[in-house]
Amino acid sequence: MSKKILIVDDEVHIRLLLEQTLEELEDAGVELLVADNGESGLEKIKSEQPNLVFLDVMMPKLSGFDVCNEVKNVLGMKDIYIIMLTAKGQEFDQKKGKEVGADLYLTKPFDPDEVLEKSQEVLGLVYEL
Repeated sequence: MSKKILIVDDEVHIRLLLEQTLEELEDAGVELLVADNGESGLEKIKSEQPNLVFLDVMMPKLSGFDVCNEVKNVLGMKDIYIIMLTAKGQEFDQKKGKEVGADLYLTKPFDPDEVLEKSQEVLGLVYEL
């Protein structure tokens, strides 16, 4: 079974940056999926069951907090690793991220190397870059 990463962000340039950052993982058989709002992101999580989700907080239709809460606490999909990715770096927001079940909280602008390394770690991919 191939590993899957889902990128959920309403900003096109952020989605593209994340895709470019993670595209070399495709060589290891990782499938990259994208969604441009919380609602479609939640649907993709339900249908594709990705191993790792990069989730923006402020999005149309459903916020990242709402999506994360639904996945982790309502649907009980605890094995999906969720990284909240947001411009909102205040302690209050990070605390809310933890409350809804986020595994990690990264603020924008993010370090592409950190994103890649964390993705490899979560997916259990260990190889030379």
